[in-house]
Amino acid sequence: MSQKEDECVFCKALAEEDGPENGILFRGERAFVILNTFPYTNGHIMVLPYQHVSDLDDLDPVIRAEMFELVNHVSVTLRKVYHPEGFNIGINMGEAAGAGIEAHIHLHVVPRWRGDTNFMTAIGQTRVMPESLEETYRRVREAW
Repeated sequence: MSQKEDECVFCKALAEEDGPENGILFRGERAFVILNTFPYTNGHIMVLPYQHVSDLDDLDPVIRAEMFELVNHVSVTLRKVYHPEGFNIGINMGEAAGAGIEAHIHLHVVPRWRGDTNFMTAIGQTRVMPESLEETYRRVREAW
């Protein structure tokens, strides 16, 4: 592994025991589910491959398939827990696309509600989260 791979927050989380501290909700055969440490909304979850790659093209089709099945399971679980009116599901590949951590590909699943964008986010570049990450972890894990 290169020094840059050693610094990957996702790879570091994989080396830890699952729980609210590392945010890992589920480990599959080839991919895992983790809370976003800097969520856009409550229930903002990510799905990642174990493999440390930056592009979908670098993944075996079986890994991509597992990731998308996990995305589906996440959205079903979030519907039970948060009752969102919709979802943003996406991948930011590369810095130009807005990837905060571009070295380890990840899919975002963001529950959405009508009117969930307010002046704090739009003007103040501040998010108000009514729920802690620990509480999000507990609620989603129980419903998983």
